[in-house]
Amino acid sequence: MDKKKLILTIIAIILFLIVLVLAYLLFQKYVLKKNFETDILSFANKNQNTVFKIDKITLFSSCDAKNKSITNTNFTIENLYQYTDIALFISSSSEEKNSENTFKKVYIDNFQYITYPTDGEPKLYYKNINNFAKSDIIDENLIQDRLDFDITSQDEANLDKPTLYNNLANPIVLSYVNSNIKTDYTLTDTSSPITYDGSLLKKCNVLLNNITCKFSFDIYITNHLDQEFKCSVYIDVPLETEDKTIYDGNITLKKENANFIFYRYK
Repeated sequence: MDKKKLILTIIAIILFLIVLVLAYLLFQKYVLKKNFETDILSFANKNQNTVFKIDKITLFSSCDAKNKSITNTNFTIENLYQYTDIALFISSSSEEKNSENTFKKVYIDNFQYITYPTDGEPKLYYKNINNFAKSDIIDENLIQDRLDFDITSQDEANLDKPTLYNNLANPIVLSYVNSNIKTDYTLTDTSSPITYDGSLLKKCNVLLNNITCKFSFDIYITNHLDQEFKCSVYIDVPLETEDKTIYDGNITLKKENANFIFYRYK
């Protein structure tokens, strides 16, 4: 009988522990559910109105090269590179500027390549809007990790460095540069003039599929109410459209309804 009582006691303890564990798991599930519902409700309350958005994006794609040597019969390319300049126009739902829809702080972070080109070495740079669609590469403006903008309310500002007007007057301008697509590459057919644009890609037998690229990044905004917003932006490097390709020289693509929304998270 003592042995039987012992076994029943052990079984009872095991059953009690099982019930205790199940009760704990159910409680944890309930807490997680309530926290999730609270977070969703809080997020919804913060985003009843759209404060910032990107409706318009302008992209310009072309190509250029740095030459190593030039003769009457051939020239050698040291660095053939394709570039795409990107202008992101941030707007607000109200034209009247106030503490809610003006910039206090802006930065870009979390750069990621979704589709990486087979040929070349892609990098991202900040660019002065006055140099948009120019092939200049300024090494000091290379984006290593996070890009912080100076915010100004001056009538005129130096845009050589990352700077934004607090009233959303100027766009964020970046330049994607895919360098060294061809290096030490000699062109012997110089019967036709060399044009330093996208047609060089064709002359150098570069397949567009080999330089296809897609990347993303997050833009963070803090307004003058210290509310914080985030928007994830996805960029497909434009190399061809329905009626032309970059082989024709260059591509300008204007997206008037990009519809990237900034969500308030704090």
